[in-house]
Amino acid sequence: MKNIFSLICCLVLGTSFLSAQPIGTSSYETMLELGETAMASNDYYRALEQYELAFEEREDEELVPLLAELNYQLRDYRQAERWYKRLLRRDPENKFIEQRYNFARVLKMQGKYDEAIQEFQQYLEASTNAERKRQAQLELAGAELGMSLPGNAQGVAVEALDRKKINTPVSQYTPTLNSSGRTLYYASWVGKDVIEADDDDDPEKFARIFQSQITVETNREGEEVVEYGDPEPLGVEINRPGYHSANVSLSPDGRRMFFNRILLTGNVPSESKIYLSEGGDGAWKSANEVVGVNGDYLALQPTVGELYGKEVLFFVSNMDGGEGGMDIYYATHQGEGVYGDPVNLGPGINTPGDEMTPYWFDGTLYFSSDGYPSLGGLDIFYAVWNGTEWSEPNNMGKAYNTEADELSFRLYDEGYKGFFTSNRPEGRSVRGKTCCDDIYGFTIARQFVDLVVGVFNEIDEAQKMPKREPLKGATVQLIDNALAVGTEGTQSLTMASGNRFDFGLNFERSYTVIASHPDFFPDTTTFTTTGVVDSKTFEERFFLKPREPEPIFDTLVNNIPIVMENILYDFDDDRITTSAEIDLTLIYELMTQYPDMKVELGSHTDSRGEDNYNKDLSQRRADSARRWLMRKGIDRTRIVPQGYGETVPQTVSAKVAKQFPFLKEGDILTEAFILALPNEEQQEAAFQLNRRTEFKILEGPTSIQVKSTRLRKQDENNRGNNIGAQVEQNDPVKISQMSTLYGQTNLKNVPIMQFTERTKKIGVVKKGEKRTFSYTFTNRGDTDLIIDLISACDCTTTNQDELVGKRFKPGMSGTINVIFDSSEKDEDETIDIDIYLRNNDNKGNPIVEMLNYSFGLKL
Repeated sequence: MKNIFSLICCLVLGTSFLSAQPIGTSSYETMLELGETAMASNDYYRALEQYELAFEEREDEELVPLLAELNYQLRDYRQAERWYKRLLRRDPENKFIEQRYNFARVLKMQGKYDEAIQEFQQYLEASTNAERKRQAQLELAGAELGMSLPGNAQGVAVEALDRKKINTPVSQYTPTLNSSGRTLYYASWVGKDVIEADDDDDPEKFARIFQSQITVETNREGEEVVEYGDPEPLGVEINRPGYHSANVSLSPDGRRMFFNRILLTGNVPSESKIYLSEGGDGAWKSANEVVGVNGDYLALQPTVGELYGKEVLFFVSNMDGGEGGMDIYYATHQGEGVYGDPVNLGPGINTPGDEMTPYWFDGTLYFSSDGYPSLGGLDIFYAVWNGTEWSEPNNMGKAYNTEADELSFRLYDEGYKGFFTSNRPEGRSVRGKTCCDDIYGFTIARQFVDLVVGVFNEIDEAQKMPKREPLKGATVQLIDNALAVGTEGTQSLTMASGNRFDFGLNFERSYTVIASHPDFFPDTTTFTTTGVVDSKTFEERFFLKPREPEPIFDTLVNNIPIVMENILYDFDDDRITTSAEIDLTLIYELMTQYPDMKVELGSHTDSRGEDNYNKDLSQRRADSARRWLMRKGIDRTRIVPQGYGETVPQTVSAKVAKQFPFLKEGDILTEAFILALPNEEQQEAAFQLNRRTEFKILEGPTSIQVKSTRLRKQDENNRGNNIGAQVEQNDPVKISQMSTLYGQTNLKNVPIMQFTERTKKIGVVKKGEKRTFSYTFTNRGDTDLIIDLISACDCTTTNQDELVGKRFKPGMSGTINVIFDSSEKDEDETIDIDIYLRNNDNKGNPIVEMLNYSFGLKL
């Protein structure tokens, strides 16, 4: 059993504080002796107190492991982390390898999953403790679960109970409602700040079961307001002097109360038995020990349930023959407070770890455990009974569980309300932030809509076979189509370690969902909650197709020209620009590395203009490039400048064909070929491809590998533009509110899609008629604009096949052609068109541009 006292009866964690007496001046040796005595009697608080004083006295490093361990046992994880760090940073030889396991767990219990994973992995590599390594694997899986589970708690509202009357700095435990829902029973203690250590007759030194009367009123807004009355301890019939009374539960009819009477040795239970009182609210009779379930072991946390059509009592015990730690048992009711022999629920529920606080509701067993992968320490799980066997336990998720301990899950009001306890850091604690448990109430919406999205990889890259594996690192955007893009109507989630995304929805709304990943093509879908009257969970699964990865290296081969994408010239000019120096620097480095290399720099123009002029211009540009290299110290005889003019049109490579989908590999961009292209936009792109500078090895090495990124076009604000349309970088560009860039101030290295108009009115359309129109845009940003997806309703067809994947360079324009089909329309409407770019903004979010058009319908 791990940290047995805090797991079973945290509610008495404050006893040592309440009973503390002033400490006089003691010698260092006396402090150590007092600490050892306290440890021997399991009084961890007094031990920690003495060792802290001793460390202040001498800063003896031998005390550091004790200080770390005691803070860990007492659930003061922040202090434990501090001491473990001090211990382990001076331990390069792994003498304290077992302490590293506790350190990793301390990190996990604070939600520091990345750091915890690293520490667990380091522990697994160095430890030889087979059992502890098994536990470390479990904890590692829990940390990964914490990173992958979505944080949204759809339809569940959780709130701490009254912090003046119910949740005090010491622990509260096992909240239980009576059958009318108007009395809350729980275990804790309420008393003075200081109790003399030898005052064993003071009842306030012991945990007791309290009751608080509940009143429910409705405020002016129609909201339910719950008030808790001052807690009052139950009488001696329940709270027997000299015992800690705890772990209260009621039978379904509210007429029987089950609870524990516990004796402690220091901070650890030495005896715990289950008792039963009958009578009901205000009339509880003297409790009797339950026959059949108690023995020479700890019997804890009783609760009534049903198995095989009979009433049973579930409880927790450390009796021999279990699966390990604390296990859940049941005993069948035989009448008159007598129960049959305890039966272990077996390995389907119990683990080598601890299973705690069972609770039965409507055929489902809820319990807490650290024997399954958990988000922190003890998480709440549930398992369903089908009449013969249990389902596999399931984690209740982040709606209820956190990196802390969660226990004592309870349901009431037909399962729409309940309680649990937790030592999460926002609660109240007598020491640190996580030592003690508070009671939390929750409500589950009776009517709600939500969305669960799963993102998967569609293709197995190795085998090129269909495969649906969870895709980590994806981003899902949920857009409320009734609100403007980029406002509160857009939610975006990225899961680094998982592929499930949860979103809360509103009734009577239309939504768009976009799934994206840097290495995969995005996908989108739309749906509506209009007309939904009952609670519903929408499920969407995306199977994204991978993009082909960019090669890491390009190979330069003798006499095979390579286009130097950055050697650009201003219109009708031969001066070297700053962007051209990027590629010329690469050529200089290669010629320096290979002294026997001789190269040709070939300059080409398009076919527009007078032939001789183009030949002369291209030669002047090639000569300018050679002069730049000569000034760097390269001998002129190693460089052959060649101006080809328009005589050698480019042959389309596979790379160019991928970049420009309207071209095929092997096409030769002659003037006749270009003029036969269907529109001016494609013609201009082909002319631009012919205007190029090429680098070719003539002599020297037969092949050279160069990083692909060195041969890619760089985005520089001050580069020249070789298509003659200069980008005016100094003119401010107005960002439309129909763009996710609206309101952003850092637009460097971001494409800006500026439309001549975003909203169109196409007039009255007769049902069944088709209408054609277009939107024109220009890239006013300083980097290439790439369209990834154009999304609209089924009534709208666009030319996205021509546009998707195409690079629109700064200053370049394009046209989105639209065909509207009114056949399925029955009323006037405004249609949205969403354009998703492959580019991200400087916050890392995908850029989305929105258009719309409206029409009147004539039936």
